[in-house]
Amino acid sequence: MSEFAGVTVVREANIYFNGAVASHTVLFPDGSKKTLGIMQPGEYTFNTGAAELMEILTGELDLQLAGETGWRRIGGGQSFEVAANSSFTMKVQTVADYCCSFLA
Repeated sequence: MSEFAGVTVVREANIYFNGAVASHTVLFPDGSKKTLGIMQPGEYTFNTGAAELMEILTGELDLQLAGETGWRRIGGGQSFEVAANSSFTMKVQTVADYCCSFLA
């Protein structure tokens, strides 16, 4: 889906890593939440509360989920899931546009 209708967008940005990663929260009428953001090249580790579905819309990164020893390449049009109360590290190779869905 390329656009969301009937949603509320939080005006204030979520800014991480001195501005290298930024997103905006999108709230849906059913109570679900997503963030739409962009990541500059660099290495970033995030911790999760809820489980997440990360959709990489454009760009390229290397991914390592908590407990994994290897890295896997993720590119535009691909996605990955992260368990609740976990973490993941991304080595962003090119500017990456993403949509993160918080799973129930």
